[in-house]
Amino acid sequence: MPESASPSKREFNIREANPKDIEAIASLGSRVFTASFGYSLSTRDLEAYLQSAYSIAAIISDLSNTNIDTIVATDSQDHVVGFSQLTRGTTEPCLEDMEKTVELQRLYVTEDCHGAGIGRKLANRVEELAREQGFATMWLGVWEDNLKAQKVYEKLGYVKIGHHDFVMGDCVQTDWIMSKKL
Repeated sequence: MPESASPSKREFNIREANPKDIEAIASLGSRVFTASFGYSLSTRDLEAYLQSAYSIAAIISDLSNTNIDTIVATDSQDHVVGFSQLTRGTTEPCLEDMEKTVELQRLYVTEDCHGAGIGRKLANRVEELAREQGFATMWLGVWEDNLKAQKVYEKLGYVKIGHHDFVMGDCVQTDWIMSKKL
């Protein structure tokens, strides 16, 4: 397929991540996080967070964690262009009255594939997994200043139900907690 093909005309596959995806997930996570949030953090805090969340060791840990299902989107050449996670065992105070909750984490897509429906496909697959596993409500945290992501989640049916502090070194940001009935 020519490089100039628009993202919406390209074909993508959604599948479970495997060990050969580790480097691609780490790289994609670091790039997307830095592009989305890097300006709001000190260099020290950003580097520390990237090391804790998107180093090779961190991704190996995620893939071996039995409470996390990592899903990737790949292009026709099996290059990772997006990923997301279904994370069991996490909660927030605003979820206390809800039963069977599970977290949607890290819905990340490469910038050149924005608008191709990959985020929706990843979210749909994670929600499908959650339903298969018996969960009734999906929740997520999204930075209060990330208006673009908030709009995406609202289009996917999520509503704001609370907030929490998200700490990265000396930086404390407020994340909205959003949820959706499955």
